[in-house]
Amino acid sequence: MKNVKYMDEENIIEKGIDILIKGLGPVQAIRFMNISKEVKMESVKRHRLWQKQLDKDKFFKKVFN
Repeated sequence: MKNVKYMDEENIIEKGIDILIKGLGPVQAIRFMNISKEVKMESVKRHRLWQKQLDKDKFFKKVFN
């Protein structure tokens, strides 16, 4: 069995960013790193829309009765 040595998180992040920049270029690397932010924002918008359409009384009756 091989011994596995884990790098600390700061080292992993630094090496990962270096690889992204070398492989994609600086602009595309930044676009790639920001992709997940857009997805999270979309789920927040979807949740807020659901909340606006929610009838609180019907929801509580369905859940607690």
